[in-house]
Amino acid sequence: MLKGKTALVTGSTSGIGLGIAKALAAKGANIVLNGFGDHAGPHAEVAAHGTQVAYHGADMSRPDEIQAMMSFAAEKFGRVDILVNNAGIQHVARVENFPIEKWDAILAINLSSAFHATRLALPAMQKANWGRVINIASVHGLVGSAEKSAYVAAKHGIVGLTKVTALENATSGVTCNAICPGWVLTPLVQKQVDAKAQALGLSNEDATKLLLGEKEPSMQFTTPQELGELAVFFCSAAGNNVRGVAWNMDGAWAAQ
Repeated sequence: MLKGKTALVTGSTSGIGLGIAKALAAKGANIVLNGFGDHAGPHAEVAAHGTQVAYHGADMSRPDEIQAMMSFAAEKFGRVDILVNNAGIQHVARVENFPIEKWDAILAINLSSAFHATRLALPAMQKANWGRVINIASVHGLVGSAEKSAYVAAKHGIVGLTKVTALENATSGVTCNAICPGWVLTPLVQKQVDAKAQALGLSNEDATKLLLGEKEPSMQFTTPQELGELAVFFCSAAGNNVRGVAWNMDGAWAAQ
């Protein structure tokens, strides 16, 4: 379905980004990975689908490095057809105690990086009259939670950026949509479950139920693979007129 297309997925060396990269590769897209830490393992996992894979280690808080990454992708594969803005970080504190440098970093990586990558990807998409911008927001782009001011502000911003990008390209073959996950079972979330289990003397199963029970009525995690399949749908012909949506995959979290 996506043979001959190129997808760039930021923050894709693990978790949600890697799940989406693998799902797009399984449909034939060439992949540009981005992220910190080990990238040899993720590279091999994505390449196992038989597509071409490249990696760029841009720091997503730096506009100059984002521009270098986008130029690298264009030189390697011609253009970016599918841009998945997934890179993100988190810090938890009350507003009056929130460290200024953490606020600035979260806004830079979770929101501004999506703007910079999108503005650089759009001209080639517009020229080709086909493109997909998929922003990984969060249920926190739709509702708030205490002690997550910067993250919630950034994710609400991502939803707004998604709507404007969709409107500006509404008569073209370029679409922009956001995915808003609730709890996703990634290595980082598993660490939270493990920490809760240790702190409260609970089994891993009971700690999982406690974590999910606080917010997510379905009492089950969304998986990176499920999010990847939603991204594939956005890229399909069935997604041609899905524009500007904030599609929550959150186990009814935002329905409460």
